[in-house]
Amino acid sequence: MKYVVLGAGPMGLMAAMELLKRGYEVDIYERDDRIGGMSANFDFDGLEIERYYHFICKTDFALFDLLKELGLSDKLRWTDTKMGFFYNGKLYKWGTPFALLAFDGLDFISKIRYGVHAMYAKGIKDWRPFDKLRATAWLRKWIGERAYNVLWKSLFDLKLFEYSDDISAAWIGTRIKRVALSRRNLMQESMGYLEGGSATLLAKMERFIVDRGGRIHLKSGIDKVVLTDGRVSGIVVGGEQRSCDALISTAPIQYVPRLVPDLPADFAARINRIKNIPVACVILKLKQPLSENFWMNINDSSIEIPGVIEYSNLNRMSPSVLYAPFYMPKTHPKWAHSNEDLIDEVIRYLPKINPAFSRDWVLARHCHRYDFAQTICPPGFYDMLPPMKTPVSGLYMADTAYYYPEDRSINESIAVASKLIDEATGHVG
Repeated sequence: MKYVVLGAGPMGLMAAMELLKRGYEVDIYERDDRIGGMSANFDFDGLEIERYYHFICKTDFALFDLLKELGLSDKLRWTDTKMGFFYNGKLYKWGTPFALLAFDGLDFISKIRYGVHAMYAKGIKDWRPFDKLRATAWLRKWIGERAYNVLWKSLFDLKLFEYSDDISAAWIGTRIKRVALSRRNLMQESMGYLEGGSATLLAKMERFIVDRGGRIHLKSGIDKVVLTDGRVSGIVVGGEQRSCDALISTAPIQYVPRLVPDLPADFAARINRIKNIPVACVILKLKQPLSENFWMNINDSSIEIPGVIEYSNLNRMSPSVLYAPFYMPKTHPKWAHSNEDLIDEVIRYLPKINPAFSRDWVLARHCHRYDFAQTICPPGFYDMLPPMKTPVSGLYMADTAYYYPEDRSINESIAVASKLIDEATGHVG
């Protein structure tokens, strides 16, 4: 059989690898001019770095298996990282029991409730019972209204906006658990990265595919999927029809109804019910670190971003690199602002976090945008997700929504790709 894979991000590359290992012919079609999707590198004023930040946790077992298979385990590096919390004009240490006890924004009982909830979430193995619960209600029940307002409310509001009160508890719980389990001990968080960044892994995946006869077509978006007697028989690319026996889509599933006009209306409607929040991610190259933290959450009425990520405090490098994401629906007035306006806004915030900061610290600036950055996962999302196997014979699909309830990561791309190819080749179970 001849398979077409749509999308050359980590999920699409992994899907192609699995198909080639099982003896199928594979062509990958990618609209971008490079592989990698959200993990792709770009030239940031002479520094090759990822468009969007990535990090590795201790529980990323699918990724570890792939690194071993590709001979890359020796490229995995671990860093003892720090976390900060900027609250009402003050930067606090965060992420340890002592930091929690020293935080003056909560009373002692609220701190105990917060700590107990984190330990509880860390031990949950089956998140399905939490799929039907609202995250905000679940958090308020465990930690109380005061702690929710101090520690969580601004993060929900600045990332999810009008959807913030209609998100599954399973979705937020797995994020708490993943970070909580990425520790050397109770006092020390430890995060990972690949030497050379995600490009190290992407290059090896590409080589694996090409060496086994797979073909990767860049700047080659698919215009249409051709059906014959109700099953996939080909694709149209640049006005040219090319034959295939099946198509695996790893692009955002919202593209599938556009590519397959004959998709049953009820199935297309299920796809269109899945919503996403876009992101505009500002990246700055700085003369020196803004702080000692890798990750900093923010709750301050004068700062309209949920946090900043100092990637260079994970993957040690100089100059420093800082990411600042604006998550917002396209209906938000700020989405119409130019990239330069958003960059300037972030720069205006930085002296609040570190009074020593001045504009001459900024050596380079950039902003990337992506329309499908964060899937909205309301209660009952398990049942909302359409199956990977569509009603059209030979057409299969998955995207980051299928990580649910897990967080977006290269690890989940790999794990979901394997499930997708099991479904497509009849190896389920």
